[in-house]
Amino acid sequence: MKRLMRECIENLTPYPPGKPIEELERESGIVGSIKLASNENPLGPSPKAIKAIKENLQNIHRYPDGSCYYLRQKLAKKFGLPMNKIILGNGSNEIIKLVVHTFLSPDEEVILPPPTFLLYEKVVQSYAGKVVTVPLLNFSIDLSAIITAVSYRTKIIFINNPNNPTGKALNKDKISQFLHSLPSDVIVVLDEAYIEFATDPNIASALELLESYPLLVVLRTFSKAYGLAGLRIGYGFASEMIIDGMNLVRQPFNVNYLAQAGALAALDDDEFVEKTLILIRDGLEFLYSQLDRIGLEYIPTQTNFFLIKTPLGAQETYKRMLSEGVIVRSMESFGLNDYIRINVGLSEENERFIKTLKKILS
Repeated sequence: MKRLMRECIENLTPYPPGKPIEELERESGIVGSIKLASNENPLGPSPKAIKAIKENLQNIHRYPDGSCYYLRQKLAKKFGLPMNKIILGNGSNEIIKLVVHTFLSPDEEVILPPPTFLLYEKVVQSYAGKVVTVPLLNFSIDLSAIITAVSYRTKIIFINNPNNPTGKALNKDKISQFLHSLPSDVIVVLDEAYIEFATDPNIASALELLESYPLLVVLRTFSKAYGLAGLRIGYGFASEMIIDGMNLVRQPFNVNYLAQAGALAALDDDEFVEKTLILIRDGLEFLYSQLDRIGLEYIPTQTNFFLIKTPLGAQETYKRMLSEGVIVRSMESFGLNDYIRINVGLSEENERFIKTLKKILS
């Protein structure tokens, strides 16, 4: 009998998304919980995006702009790049999939530095690609080891910068040296979903490296700094050749009408983004100081989230915190069995997290 499902799909492990607050409360019988597990913007969405979405609700009987023309035009102006070097997706997740779908042939290799964003591996496996892993070194991406791992079969390298879940980031000089040490036929995807949160002045976007490395793809998202995670909209920058290739397989109308309207308005909401960044910086300062007092280890971050080492272990800490109505992320699925990950919340949420953490540890 013929195999019904492709073997590479049968062997996949489902991505473990965080459950909605409502579902966790229903399952656990708790109310008034807070969620610090999904790296979401604690301030909610951009107010300008909300206003634009409300104003465009009456138009949702129309198909969206299939080329995202006005949004690409605005991004081009903001970042100083031609429109034909920009692509929009149903979240940056879709663009990750488009890169693999367009350029990876079965049995070609993709290099990943785990622990990192879990979706990279799942997408590669779903297209029958071979995953080559180069583990982190002291929680940082080891570029030298990645170069050593490159073979004639290497087609794509994924680098999350700053990296999820560790929050560590590579500076632009190291990235530039790395790119120019690679063979000229290797595609490098630099996923900069959290780049807006980086406070180290040496951590800068790799956009200006696009000209010198034609096979570079830089990804961004509206989910984090702009608070539009529920709209699922992300964008990418690459050479015209790379963008044209992805557009061959990109589905028509892949970015919905309201997502485009919200994102267009959000790009003008500098006040909201600045307010978000200040909140994150202040929140990290508070959380670090409190963890120092408790005596727990943590990994300093360049993002809106960070790792905390817990003596109870990841799963037990997650369960105990959940029973108190505080939702954190266990890092067991990332292979970090002693760590939880939290994102910065509102000041009252950060205070509740610390209070609850002290309680379960005692």
